[in-house]
Amino acid sequence: MTIPKRKKRVLRAGGIRFMPWLLVLVSLLAGGCAMVGPDYEKVRPEVGKNWTAQMEKGLEAAKPHREVLAEWWKVLDDPVLTALEEKAVQGNLDLKTSLSRLRQARLLRGISESGLYPTLNASGQVQEQRGSESLQAGAGGEEEEYYLARFDSAWELDLFGGIRRSVEASQAELEAGRANVKDVLVSLMAEVAVNYIEVRNYQQRLDITRANIRTEEKTYKLNKSRYEAGLIDELAVQQSLRNLETTRSQIPKLKSGLRAAKNRLAVLLGREPGSIDELLVADKAIPQVPPRVAVGIPAEAMRRRPDIRRAERQLAAQTARIGVATADLYPKFRLLGTIGLEALESNFLDAQSRFWGIGPGVSWNIFQGGALRLNIDLQTERQKEALLSYKSTVLQARQEVENALTAYAKEQLREESLQKAVATARRTEFLARDRYKAGLTDFYNVLDAQRALLELEDELIQSQGQVASNLARLYKALGGGWEYADQALTRSSKPVIEKTKANSAQ
Repeated sequence: MTIPKRKKRVLRAGGIRFMPWLLVLVSLLAGGCAMVGPDYEKVRPEVGKNWTAQMEKGLEAAKPHREVLAEWWKVLDDPVLTALEEKAVQGNLDLKTSLSRLRQARLLRGISESGLYPTLNASGQVQEQRGSESLQAGAGGEEEEYYLARFDSAWELDLFGGIRRSVEASQAELEAGRANVKDVLVSLMAEVAVNYIEVRNYQQRLDITRANIRTEEKTYKLNKSRYEAGLIDELAVQQSLRNLETTRSQIPKLKSGLRAAKNRLAVLLGREPGSIDELLVADKAIPQVPPRVAVGIPAEAMRRRPDIRRAERQLAAQTARIGVATADLYPKFRLLGTIGLEALESNFLDAQSRFWGIGPGVSWNIFQGGALRLNIDLQTERQKEALLSYKSTVLQARQEVENALTAYAKEQLREESLQKAVATARRTEFLARDRYKAGLTDFYNVLDAQRALLELEDELIQSQGQVASNLARLYKALGGGWEYADQALTRSSKPVIEKTKANSAQ
């Protein structure tokens, strides 16, 4: 039966009037459905109220000032160190790598979010075609032109929240990436300080060794002249020469260590080895630590540390992925639409060439050999792993702070004892030389006193450097340094940082 042309128009008009209501209904259904999978409940570090380490040698449980933590290296009062820290923020390659990963996380979040919106594809076709005479009796063998242009649209209705859970996971990964940048900054600021202190430590040790060499040269020359005068035998001359050359042998080793420390510092700044030597030419004393250091309480330190924040966000992301896997158990509803022009010969743009279609579609993974439920179990097990990793991160952070507190305080006690030992060794060496010149003792006592003095002075310098390095490690353990560096990055990379913050806030 042929439907009259007018009737066809009525049906089309009715279909067009019906479609807006269909879109409204589907949108309401999509917005009203709850997301499958577990909702994430934020975890918090479980720590004690007080530190196990003793609050001694200037350590205080008072809350540290935010400004001090942000630029903790300034408490060492060394302008060169401050300049190096600023250069490191701008040039460190590990930091740039973490920023690149942060950009990738932001882009991945955008890709996940695009699944919430309709897709639109366009296609076109123009061809010259000829039908077969063998298959089409009478009409075959004719050549004709075929034209086609169409737009296809599809919109997956996120009724069960699979796409929204994917966006939730990507958002958490983005925030984890942000925390990772801060963690890199914390480590970077501490490593720059530790290596700078090591440079100054080697320079001071070289100065002490050279001073001892000058003293031992005088002793050797004295013994040589006394031997030539027949006042002593050759044994004292050879002993003094052996002592001198033993001390001289320390110089190459110290210079090698100094070069390695300078090279590490240059690489931390993103520079070639040797490129920052001009900043380190002048020998300066090892930075002195402040008389008091406020460390706060464990809960404050755990909240401040970016590695704990990163582990927590990774747990949130993995929790959302359980919902993504669960959504695959349910059917996927799509709203499909097509509009275009199709014609033969030259009537392509005529009104009769138009065609369109719109309607719902559905697909459902009914059976896949249990793979869908196994994937849910897999994502659930990964969530348990992420939770264990979070707890492990908290424990390791607590251990790092406790160790840093103890090391900082105890090394200061060791330094005090070494200072007393050095003072005694200097007096002993002076007395030994004086008695030797007076002929009241043999040269062995002088050698022993000089050897002990050199060893103790070297240990004292190393201890002073260790105290300053332990302070840097303590501030690293407390999560200090990233706020200043983060602000510097914001100023130098404003578009990247601001976009990341904007996405994190959504």
